[in-house]
Amino acid sequence: MSLQPALFLSAHRVRLSGPVDFDGWRRAARNLTLSGVDPADVDWVLGEANPPDPAPEPTGELRVPREFIELSQTVICHSDPERFALLHRVLTRLQKKPELLRIASDKDVVRLREMEKSVRRDIHKMRAFVRFRAVGDYFVAWFEPAHFIVERNTNFFVRRFSGMNWTILTPYRSATWDGKELTFGPGACADDVPAEDAAEDLWLTYYKNIFNPARLKVKAMQAEMPKKYWRNLPEAALIPDLIAGAEDAAREMLRNMPTLPAPHHKTVQARHWTKPEGGPINTEEAASLADLRELAATCRRCPLWQDATQTVFGEGLPNATVMFVGEQPGDQEDIAGKPFVGPAGRVFDETIQEAGIDRSLTYVTNAVKHFKFEPRGKRRIHQKPNAGEVTACRWWLDHELSFVKPQLAVALGATAALSLLGQSVAITKVRGQVVQREDGLRVFLTIHPSFILRIPDPANQQAERSRFLDDMRKVKELIAAIGSGSRADR
Repeated sequence: MSLQPALFLSAHRVRLSGPVDFDGWRRAARNLTLSGVDPADVDWVLGEANPPDPAPEPTGELRVPREFIELSQTVICHSDPERFALLHRVLTRLQKKPELLRIASDKDVVRLREMEKSVRRDIHKMRAFVRFRAVGDYFVAWFEPAHFIVERNTNFFVRRFSGMNWTILTPYRSATWDGKELTFGPGACADDVPAEDAAEDLWLTYYKNIFNPARLKVKAMQAEMPKKYWRNLPEAALIPDLIAGAEDAAREMLRNMPTLPAPHHKTVQARHWTKPEGGPINTEEAASLADLRELAATCRRCPLWQDATQTVFGEGLPNATVMFVGEQPGDQEDIAGKPFVGPAGRVFDETIQEAGIDRSLTYVTNAVKHFKFEPRGKRRIHQKPNAGEVTACRWWLDHELSFVKPQLAVALGATAALSLLGQSVAITKVRGQVVQREDGLRVFLTIHPSFILRIPDPANQQAERSRFLDDMRKVKELIAAIGSGSRADR
């Protein structure tokens, strides 16, 4: 139903065609403000019949921030009958005080913000708690919003359920989508919706099975799902019993936790933990990098070895000019026994190749040699090593450095920087810088490639990848300045 613009009924009385007639309110409020009418003298009414001809519009121009227009479009959906007068009053005040909306202590602004928040919360609740029931090939839902949000909110349901024919009924308004066009009609009552449908049992079974008793917080749940919505939610009938049995269900979950590590990890682990546990490791037995790698396979310097599949030692040219140091092995590295072969490793390989660095002429390792993780079902989720674990494993890195004798080390991330420099650094602040250690080793600081993979926005991810490429080009320049990558003359 189209909305007709607001019309003047008398000197200071305005008719709006409906409770969300924003265009009508804006036109009338503009004319009243330009005419110098005090907002306190205006009576805003809805739906009166046979209005007189509109009064002539005054000339002039109003200046308001875009924020006020967007705020008004939301606030006008509020159920408070004083919303039109409040918006008119703020509009008038903005003409003398343009910065009004930035005054957080102003009573009118506080009230507007509260109303905006309430409307937005109602919109969110409608999206969360509308439940469709099938009537043949058609779907019907009933919802009781606190505000006049139907027109503002239904485009969400069109996008979400564009392949269905549906109607959402509320006491104030109904919205219907026939697969091509969205239309609005008068309000309805809950009796117009079927009590249940054939798919409801399936939904209730699904809801019971995804309920996680270990994460239950009743007050938080009721804050997000207030009881006033329960009467229209089929799953609400399950909630009291689920809450009552949560403690027993949580204990049952603990009894049924997956064995760690997963079976295929244990199979690989059994092939590698062949040497007896315990006893100090004497690095004087290591005459070469290969000997050091063999000794590291039995490392017990920190508890991380217990759940990891195997030690993931460094690899590469034994006398490389540059040593790349990462944080720790990931899931795929833990299984393969090689550093930088997972998703972050692929980013690393692609980037250094584009920068002109030959990985075969480098040495690649990690600050920590065992995979630290948190189990989630059958997945193993990376956990950052703590300072104690980094310190314990630094012993191995120091010996790798003593055998390889690189002239440049690249710290990929904060953990690698901590291991190489012995102190914490803020990578975002020192990125791209070279720090020289007391022993003369130069350390180039940059991010770990896994940081790029954690950026959700594709454009931002690509931008960060470009920055990482720039860092690797700087490393290439440093290598070139040092001389031959093989350093056969050493």
